[in-house]
Amino acid sequence: MDKLELQERLLKGENYDKIPISRASLGSLDIDHFRTFLKKYLAISPEESLIESYLENLKLITPNKKPTLAGILFFGENPQRFIPYAKIIAAYIPGTDISIPPADKKDLDGKILDVLEDTSRFLGLYIREEHRIKGFEPELYPEIPMAALREGVVNAIVHRDYTINAPIRLFIFNDRIEIRTPGKLPNTVTVASMKIAGCHVLRNPTLYNLLYKVGMVTDIGSGVYRMIKTIKEQLNKDVILTPTETEFIVSIPRI
Repeated sequence: MDKLELQERLLKGENYDKIPISRASLGSLDIDHFRTFLKKYLAISPEESLIESYLENLKLITPNKKPTLAGILFFGENPQRFIPYAKIIAAYIPGTDISIPPADKKDLDGKILDVLEDTSRFLGLYIREEHRIKGFEPELYPEIPMAALREGVVNAIVHRDYTINAPIRLFIFNDRIEIRTPGKLPNTVTVASMKIAGCHVLRNPTLYNLLYKVGMVTDIGSGVYRMIKTIKEQLNKDVILTPTETEFIVSIPRI
């Protein structure tokens, strides 16, 4: 599909995550992984002859068997072969300014659930933990609740603008963690409405639906609100939301 056709389809209201990837084929999908998804999250064990029907019903392939963006990102054998920028660049910067060379940097790619798992692992390397004694056993408390960080990363993956050839960027500074999502906010979404869960605009509804089925989102548009509320309640600090012309920046303070 050329850029002109893509623009026409987007102008007609078609979501980008449902648009077919022209260079991909049904063989580009990890069908075994899809079967596991159906069994684990939907309690379905389909016959082989029904696999393509489930793929089409979930908007992972088109009627002519072309994988969609969502299909490749969630179940592709090698998603970055077709969408190389669909990844997270994660960096630990020992300071407070982006001009400081990173002490550690990773390209986190693969299927979306793999990216989320690897991102959690990278964050775990640099999030400080406090030992508190409860009863007779010590318990670990991360300086930032991992649930809040997960909300920020999931929100970036599901709401980013996939027409922009740029990765999500995750920066761990000494005083904050930044999640930088490619693209401007949709026209009807404002920072003020996000802070009160007053909007629920889905840029990539197929991806959102898949993440809902695996329990990563709630389907009520409260992810950013929950993140803000959790940080305020547990750290008494404010999450800073900054929209720009090229990306949306979430800044989560550290202790």
